[in-house]
Amino acid sequence: MDANDWSISAAPSETITADDGRTTRETWRLPTKEAFLDPFLRDVFENHWQGIRFGPIIEGAAYEWKCPGPPTKISLLDGYLTVMFENGGHFHLCIGENHGSQSHPTSLELTARRQPSKAQIFRGFGPDGYPVTWGFEMWNGAHEPMISIFFPNPFIEDNDTLSENPDFSRLTTWREISNRWLGREKETIDELGQAIQPRFR
Repeated sequence: MDANDWSISAAPSETITADDGRTTRETWRLPTKEAFLDPFLRDVFENHWQGIRFGPIIEGAAYEWKCPGPPTKISLLDGYLTVMFENGGHFHLCIGENHGSQSHPTSLELTARRQPSKAQIFRGFGPDGYPVTWGFEMWNGAHEPMISIFFPNPFIEDNDTLSENPDFSRLTTWREISNRWLGREKETIDELGQAIQPRFR
């Protein structure tokens, strides 16, 4: 499964610009159907777990966790994708309709609130007009943040310190995901940035 199966456009769904006309962000809207999000998220966590950072980004808090290792199991039950790790850590993410059990059914209102209403891949630009961050984000039916995933960054080391010299080989995850799921080829612009600002990304 890839972009062609879902007719996802390779062109950005939205381009955000600053007052001076400089591009600050590009986003690509993705389907919010379970049939899409299941293989997409499995691809991210099964094939790119080593370099990603993930967690909810909400007002007043930002969580960017590393995977402790490759997932030992990824399962889907009643609308919830569960990603398990060897140390017992895991997380659940609602990506479809959650019905509950016969004795404790989920209300239609809660079902609608839990499942995704918006999902997108993003690319953020620095003050010099070149990309400095790449990733994925998703919101629930109440427009609350569910998860943000930051792809490996040329300007950030594995220990989360800023790189003195950018390592553009770290764009592999972005390039593989954007090629498979957006139909985008490798772009020179991703290697033109010089530095990332030492602030929250």
